[in-house]
Amino acid sequence: MEHPRIGVMADVMGEAMPYIQKYQGKTIVVKYGGSAMASATLKAAVMSDLLLLALVGIRVVLVHGGGPEIDSQLTRIGKQSQFVNGLRVTDAETMEVVQQMLAGKVNKDLVALLHGKGLGLCGLDAGMLTCEKQTEVPGLGFVGEVQAVDTTVLEFALGAGFIPVIATIGADANGTAYNINADTAACKIAIALKATKLVSLTDVAGLLRNKDDESSLIVDAELGEVEQLIASGIVAGGMIPKVQGCVECLQQGVQEAAIIDGRLPHSILLEIFSDKGSGTLFYTK
Repeated sequence: MEHPRIGVMADVMGEAMPYIQKYQGKTIVVKYGGSAMASATLKAAVMSDLLLLALVGIRVVLVHGGGPEIDSQLTRIGKQSQFVNGLRVTDAETMEVVQQMLAGKVNKDLVALLHGKGLGLCGLDAGMLTCEKQTEVPGLGFVGEVQAVDTTVLEFALGAGFIPVIATIGADANGTAYNINADTAACKIAIALKATKLVSLTDVAGLLRNKDDESSLIVDAELGEVEQLIASGIVAGGMIPKVQGCVECLQQGVQEAAIIDGRLPHSILLEIFSDKGSGTLFYTK
């Protein structure tokens, strides 16, 4: 008589197998931020998911934020965090904190959890992220808009079997460092690498029709529907750069983009390897 657990495992593997075959040898960019970074248990689950993806032959790139750590450090020096349209207002002092926390503590803490498979980088390394000062929204300070992505060091790392772990700081032609929104950077990197999928972990269930009601989750959205979602105010605040990044990815050849619930352990595996998925999937017809 078959043990019940064996049957469950067989079902899980049977469901996962077509997706393993679909993504094997392909590139998936994962943007990691929000409360999933604040919990040690969730952080460990995310890193184990990435290691499993790499183990089955998927090329994984991790692009991370670090908002809670930056906020905490700013509080320590008596500075209040400010945001406009989901983007951090970054004066010179804040930029120093961003660089210290993102490229330093946060990046290396994540690399350590990948047990020798992670390679810590930031957009300054090998000229990966070239940017200019963002001018569309006034008063943001040292917030950069990505102009070019040089994938040389990323392809080198992926070819050697590493998981690149990227802190989103870039520089302009004069070498001035800028803070780059992690969702925006992940999008640009996914496009440059010709990734198959962009996965953005956030601290809500996905895109909600009513931000206060998680049962109003929008499970999937075709590219043509997104403009109306933005116009109606369903996409607002910090969700704006996330959704805009998904849209740009789809427009530039990335096949799928998903915003998923980073508070749910192993949500990456659910999104990649199951029929149900996890969060909101954006796609083109």
